Amino acid sequence: MRAIGIILAGGNNHRMKELSQKRAVCAMPIAGSYRGIDFALSNMSNSHIHKVAVFTQYNARSLNEHLSSSKWWDFGRKQGGLFVFTPAVTAESNFWYRGTADAIAQNLFFLKNSHEPYVVITSGDCVYKMDYNKILEYHIERKADITVVCRDMPAGTDVGRYGVIKMNEECRIEDFEEKPIVAKSNTVSCGIYVVRRRQLIEMIEKGMEEERHDFVKDILIRYKSLKRIYGYKMKEYWSNIASVQDYFNTNMDFLKPEIRDYFFKQYPDIYSKVDDLPPAKYNVGAHVRNSLISSGCIVNGTVEDSVIFKKTYIGNNCYIKNSIILNDVYIGDNTHIENCIVESRDTIRANSYHKGEDGIKIVVEHSDRYVM
Repeated sequence: MRAIGIILAGGNNHRMKELSQKRAVCAMPIAGSYRGIDFALSNMSNSHIHKVAVFTQYNARSLNEHLSSSKWWDFGRKQGGLFVFTPAVTAESNFWYRGTADAIAQNLFFLKNSHEPYVVITSGDCVYKMDYNKILEYHIERKADITVVCRDMPAGTDVGRYGVIKMNEECRIEDFEEKPIVAKSNTVSCGIYVVRRRQLIEMIEKGMEEERHDFVKDILIRYKSLKRIYGYKMKEYWSNIASVQDYFNTNMDFLKPEIRDYFFKQYPDIYSKVDDLPPAKYNVGAHVRNSLISSGCIVNGTVEDSVIFKKTYIGNNCYIKNSIILNDVYIGDNTHIENCIVESRDTIRANSYHKGEDGIKIVVEHSDRYVM
């Protein structure tokens, strides 16, 4: 692959509420055994991009621990590798990342010390599968300065929280609005970009001189009339984890057989850090229907239409429905949980009752156990 990769994984999102208070959004558990960033890393590895930088910042402890070894995504090699960059006080800067462009600017040496002609930039909080080689071929064929991966959203989707794109018949982007009040199109940016490395360095350095810190607003939107910016439409599954409801819906999508088959039974694979845990154990009296039960779990009660993450204990006569139970949760006997997300390492006392009446309820029981 003639490109290096950059994964932007440092942002904070207040719409994730309690779920992002102790971890980065990119570290959110997905589909029982994965983290959000695993999908971007797997796509890089499967596209034969062997040199990848991850920019972390907000609540990065859990994410950094997850990325402590690059072997899980096959980046442990002599040429290239996985590089994790966090903000650092230097003679030139004592700021945290002030935006996506500033994150690249503070680590510009990574681009300057590389030799590959192109850069693939993506966010770490989206769930999808993609061969970046196809975008690069499209980028070269169109002689584009920047290529933006985009997607047509279904009718009725609130696209006002995305970057909305308007293209001409040749797929050249004519208009780009970031989170518009009134959207002129239902085509949204997926947060995946291909750009020539030297040109990216030039635009980032110019942005630094003018105190411009956001990649979308200060590069894509600002240069849309000056540079040849094209859109590449993807039609496969794509989900952005930007709110509690998004996170809930994304996990629930994995209860659909076609989604599970697409991600886990069709080539290429999705990789993650592997924990040495025993298989899930179902004791006498356990009843499970249409649910994902991860390794290390012990189930004694009833689980329906739910995603249960690693090392969860579900007591006798418990009823779990339409819920997400994150890692290492202890649920006492006779507990009812419905329409909820239970935070990692919670201890739910026996005879508890939690039900989301108006939307999804986040259950956080304060304990001494730290969140992963």
